[in-house]
Amino acid sequence: AVTQMLRTHGVVGKFVEFCGSGLTRLSLADRATIANMAPEYGATCGFFPVDDETLTYMRNSARDEKLVKTVEAYSKEQGLWHSDEIAAYSDLLTLDMSSVEPSLAGPKRPQDRISLSAMKSQWEDDLSTTFGKAAHVNNSTPDRFAGEGSQAAIEYEAATATAEGSAEVEYNGQRFHLEHGAVVIAAITSCTNTSNPSVMLGAGLLAKKAVEAGLVTKPWVKTSLAPGSKVVTEYLKASGLLPYLEKLGFYLVGYGCTTCIGNSGPLPEEISKAIEEADLVAASVLSGNRNFEGRINPHVRANYLASPPLVVAYALAGTVERDLIHEPLGEGEGGKPVYLKDLWPSQEEIKQTITETLKPEMFREQYAKIYDGPEYWQNIQGVGGELYNFDENSTYIQEPPFFTSLTLDVPPVEPVRGGRVLALLGDSITTDHISPAGAIAPTSPAGQYLISKGVTPRDFNSYGSRRGNHEIMMRGTFANIRIKNRLVPGTEGGVTKHFPSGEQMSIYDAAMRYQSENVPLVVLAGTEYGTGSSRDWAAKGTYLLGVKAVIAGSYERIHRSNLVFMGVLPLEFADGATWKSLGLTGDETFDIELPNTVEPRQRYTVKATKPQGATIEFTAQSRLDSAVEVRYWQQGGILHTVLRDLLQAK
Repeated sequence: AVTQMLRTHGVVGKFVEFCGSGLTRLSLADRATIANMAPEYGATCGFFPVDDETLTYMRNSARDEKLVKTVEAYSKEQGLWHSDEIAAYSDLLTLDMSSVEPSLAGPKRPQDRISLSAMKSQWEDDLSTTFGKAAHVNNSTPDRFAGEGSQAAIEYEAATATAEGSAEVEYNGQRFHLEHGAVVIAAITSCTNTSNPSVMLGAGLLAKKAVEAGLVTKPWVKTSLAPGSKVVTEYLKASGLLPYLEKLGFYLVGYGCTTCIGNSGPLPEEISKAIEEADLVAASVLSGNRNFEGRINPHVRANYLASPPLVVAYALAGTVERDLIHEPLGEGEGGKPVYLKDLWPSQEEIKQTITETLKPEMFREQYAKIYDGPEYWQNIQGVGGELYNFDENSTYIQEPPFFTSLTLDVPPVEPVRGGRVLALLGDSITTDHISPAGAIAPTSPAGQYLISKGVTPRDFNSYGSRRGNHEIMMRGTFANIRIKNRLVPGTEGGVTKHFPSGEQMSIYDAAMRYQSENVPLVVLAGTEYGTGSSRDWAAKGTYLLGVKAVIAGSYERIHRSNLVFMGVLPLEFADGATWKSLGLTGDETFDIELPNTVEPRQRYTVKATKPQGATIEFTAQSRLDSAVEVRYWQQGGILHTVLRDLLQAK
């Protein structure tokens, strides 16, 4: 609800401070979840003032009392301590906390909140408008997942046997139909809310009641539990709730980024094959912060953020097009319908469980040995020396090329001449569209590179695990399976057009050909370019592909800064213009005139020349917003700046 409100208001580049009487009612973990989502609502940061709740959390998590006292004294002295008095802000938004209701967000963006009561109708609308699919003929049947052999199941089998948007699957000894909206991934994944005892224990309590009621997870749902901390595992064990989560398939898979960053792993072959052959719009429900297009799993097009208890609920329901407020999750013992309201734990139950199980000793014990690591980590043999010895045969770590052309002298400012468009993009292009993330497809440039190195597809791992190899990350930049490059209408994925030859090819191949031809590259985009989390490779990959400038309608702050840090010039169409309103189609060559002396936020003339010779001149606003950013950009990025400063200091 907070993300939706702030994104609607517009807080890109702003500091958001939370205030008001309701603030004291928020737990520290709830505050951390909201603050951590600053990239999702676009702010520079989300700040909660320090108060007694902060100090209580520090004590409960075994911080030294001297540190607690220091934090209290410092915060009060610096004016960072919470006060009931509302300060003078540039804007003041109000959220009535009593209006907040159970919600999800999706199917593509974290700010697109959907109340739980409206989820079914919103899904049916999105299925048609967003995904271009017709609603299933039998969508209104609330008990179509009744037990095998029941009259409802027999009727449903007959209705769906030949229906579009449905596929019959045999998997793990069971036979069932998959439809649009089937939840094939339900993941309690490592993020700030999986370090929140109230929602994690709430999920455990819901699982306990579900098991006792006789409910089971639907057979097509891939479940996982990836807490944000080992302490979570300890209090789930202490509360006796972990076995109930495991009974529903939520086994511990590890600690760290999993499904939210595309590390869900592959779906069972039978499930993925059915999705492909029937062209199904499958869904995931996860307790992460981010659900941008192409991020979660290549076979899952609709992705919804939810609290951990709702993740468990949707694993039981098996579909996102069920009304969990009025329709049952499933049938329990004796065929009795079981509703979400029957399972949802009360705040009193959750608080009591927290009080009984969450102890400071858990934090003290886990963090005392946090740097030791498990046995496998301890057995790794390190190598000494001041310089890392890069292995040319490694497909995981290669020496990056960021310093290959570095000179001690700062190069002069050069205009862009004869630039070609690598990608012509619309609004709300996220860093997930730009940055390599998730699974590596065998047919992709990165996959083909790995195969050429003798790596089989089963051992590809993910882009995230291979982020130390620029050869792979370059090939994965702008390669998101859902990105739409308007240079090649009707396509999805990292494809573009190489204009001198007229050939359609991957963005990576085109970029390499342009580099061999000494042609600089530009990217044209709409508003909110670079939405989402920081994703440094979104900027690194852009730089390595040879992009000299991005011209967009507007930017998200983090990605704009990262482009500057890599020496890529961020420009904005001036005076409300867009590439569409200017009549740009991407087949032009671009000249960007730059002065010898660059200052923050200058305006530059850009000339686009059509293939037939006609020209379009327009003004672009520089988004080098400060003198520091100008210096970084002129030096070729922050890496070059730091290294030159170090060398000159000797």
